[in-house]
Amino acid sequence: MPNLSLSTAFHFAASHFLTKYHGKCENLHGHNYKIVVSIHGPIKEDGMVIDFKIIKDIVNERVIDKLDHTHLNDTIDNPSAENLAIWIWDKIKDDLPLAKIAVYETENYYAEYSGE
Repeated sequence: MPNLSLSTAFHFAASHFLTKYHGKCENLHGHNYKIVVSIHGPIKEDGMVIDFKIIKDIVNERVIDKLDHTHLNDTIDNPSAENLAIWIWDKIKDDLPLAKIAVYETENYYAEYSGE
């Protein structure tokens, strides 16, 4: 069977400030974040790489439920989009065949991490 990539988007709201940056973002502010979890693997006999519900359940439990409506600095040191992408990867990498994590702070500004 061929390999295929698929992605699932999630949303949460949180506040943060950047501790190692000098500019507006060092002040307390918030975002309506969008994260996109991309999976890669072979299509199995059931016609799927993985059930979207499995992705949803894992990401909601390990990421969204821990970050939604929180102050990210209480969980992540210097919670930039980049550091947030790495944190998310580390929380779900053992249970999903990850290809990439994208973290959108706005519609136009985002970071992507592929585990390197």
